[in-house]
Amino acid sequence: MDRKVKLGIVGVGNMGTSHIKNIMTGKCPEIELTAVADVLPERLEWAKSVCPTVNCYASAEELFDSGKAEAVLIAVPHYFHPPYAIECMKRGLHVITEKPAGVYGLQVLEMMKVADEHPELVFGIMMNQRTNCVYRKMREIVRSGEMGEIRRTNWIITDWYRPQAYYNSSEWRATWAGEGGGVLLNQCPHNLDLWQWICGMPKKLTAKMYFGKWHDIEVEDDVTAFVEYENGATGVFIATTGDVPGTNRFEISLDRGKLLVENKKLYMWKASMTEQEWSATNTEQIYGKPPIEYSEVETDGQNPKHPGVLNAFAGAILRGEPLVADGREGINGLTISNALHLSAWLGKEVTLPLDHELFYSELQKRVATSRHKEPVAHVVANTEGTYSS
Repeated sequence: MDRKVKLGIVGVGNMGTSHIKNIMTGKCPEIELTAVADVLPERLEWAKSVCPTVNCYASAEELFDSGKAEAVLIAVPHYFHPPYAIECMKRGLHVITEKPAGVYGLQVLEMMKVADEHPELVFGIMMNQRTNCVYRKMREIVRSGEMGEIRRTNWIITDWYRPQAYYNSSEWRATWAGEGGGVLLNQCPHNLDLWQWICGMPKKLTAKMYFGKWHDIEVEDDVTAFVEYENGATGVFIATTGDVPGTNRFEISLDRGKLLVENKKLYMWKASMTEQEWSATNTEQIYGKPPIEYSEVETDGQNPKHPGVLNAFAGAILRGEPLVADGREGINGLTISNALHLSAWLGKEVTLPLDHELFYSELQKRVATSRHKEPVAHVVANTEGTYSS
């Protein structure tokens, strides 16, 4: 019988539940669910009902020390991602964490340091949108250089709608003390990761943010950001959880045309020559443009999402195969998120590399005045069909 990775899952909330369902329905054939941990007894009872052989623990530490798992998936509130990942690695356990990598860069840098001290362990992060064929193909084209350098990026990602019921479903949600951020830290880590994965990291960032504009929350639910890249290119990123139905449109303008992802498809406008060549050689057509060919770009059609990330994680443990995303890469999107928050808080442009100490200091000011939310009846929602699934 082929060996399977013995996996423990910490957190049986929305995402942990989704992962358990994927494993138990055979979508991750090289993974065996052997242990789960959650502070809520009813969630452990549910896990036992779908996997009678699973070992249940009331705390993450009990699971880590149980000897029942060789690898752990962390699916708990954001502040706990780095400390739990560190505890796993110190115990010799492979680990993959849900997004975001953490709340603030200092804790993620510490997690990365421990990972570097344990090269024998596999360390991944659940950046499942990297498995999407349209974004993979978009990155391939941009990185190939066939379209020239990037001139402008625009991502309107406003289809993250969340009603007030979502924020009321857990006492930690949408608070500085419990979650550490709003739409940028909770919903947009996927998009911020893809943005930098495809286009590279910006150098300068400015943001306008609204905190609790559309909901009774204290964190941001409406963001407009402007960034500049090393080569002079610029970018705009707009996100909210308050728009219905919202938009998901990612456009990259390059020297030789543009790429667009919208409605789950990738489109290309490819000019016969770069804008620089056309402008230098065209002497007669004062309003003219170079000939442009439009096409829908063919992809491999594959988007395995979360199961794809977990299957790659298992392949890395069993055979040394590549991950979808190394856990250390989580610092990139988080740095953009942290920089945008800092820009909004201070009312000025922020330049990378980020002053992580300054961000942490400003975050703690907000944590100190964070509202206390009364315990609620926890709701576990079905994530099927969402961006997170």
